[in-house]
Amino acid sequence: MPARLKVRSLAKINLDLRVLNKRTDGFHELRTIFQTVSLADTIDIEYQSGRTRIDINSNLNIPDNLIVRAAHSVLKATRSTGRVGFVLHKRIPLGGGLGGGSSNAAAVLLALPRLLRKWVRFEKLMELAAELGSDVPFFLMGGTAVGLGRGTELYPLPDIRNLPALLIAPGIHVSTPDAYRDLNRQLTGAPPSPIINDFQGVARRVAGGWPAERWEPVNDFESVVFRQHPQLKSIQGTLLRWGARPALMSGSGSTIFGIFPSREVRDRAVRLFRQDFAKDQVFPVTMVSRSRYQKLWQRQLSVPVGNKLWPWPPQEYKE
Repeated sequence: MPARLKVRSLAKINLDLRVLNKRTDGFHELRTIFQTVSLADTIDIEYQSGRTRIDINSNLNIPDNLIVRAAHSVLKATRSTGRVGFVLHKRIPLGGGLGGGSSNAAAVLLALPRLLRKWVRFEKLMELAAELGSDVPFFLMGGTAVGLGRGTELYPLPDIRNLPALLIAPGIHVSTPDAYRDLNRQLTGAPPSPIINDFQGVARRVAGGWPAERWEPVNDFESVVFRQHPQLKSIQGTLLRWGARPALMSGSGSTIFGIFPSREVRDRAVRLFRQDFAKDQVFPVTMVSRSRYQKLWQRQLSVPVGNKLWPWPPQEYKE
């Protein structure tokens, strides 16, 4: 009989995002603060031994699907074969800066070894994740974390409060390569110190438990993306008028999020936005802490907890 798992694959937002110099490997040097949020896709995974075949059932035509690539990576790393089937139920908007594809890939890296009953070291999981994409390693960690380099060098921050937030995904396509090009960051040596100092200030305020309205975060992509898509700046302004502090674009867009002082204020904004946007463009969410993210995966993978401290991500499974 095939082995089966159903897992939820959470989205992320960038609480701050700085684009520094261009690197010799073609990527850009980044400084960002990742945060998992409660919006999630659902993936049904089925594995049966035999000849290798990977199928995905989705109503989305996604070229070079990260789920399929992640499955191939796990099979190769564990020297396994077999039929792997996926059914993807998509809620995280495509191309919205919320990391949906990266989260899906990380979910496969965590879940498929469980079905195979094979052990994959955490360091190997991180290596596979970085090969799949810059945001993928973060979803092996979750919670709040600083991302350095191209985003794959991660350092956890203390969990922030379970703050209510609102995501507005207007469905505007933003080309990430074009956004990088328009920023026109040059191939240089050391990153500019004023940007680093400013980012460190935001990271200290987030890590220190400061109220969200005092974080003063920045997303460097806003300067170029808002010029091309003024509707996004208008959404940000509306979030601010209705009580969000802060309101920011996530990633290179086009999702705009706002963090609110209470659920009541957030829910009022939800009702107002739904007068102008479809239901699948307006997402009330909460922040998901690293401990809550860990517990979610422990439940999904049926890893016993009890009084024993299990490593995160789960690395070894015992019957």
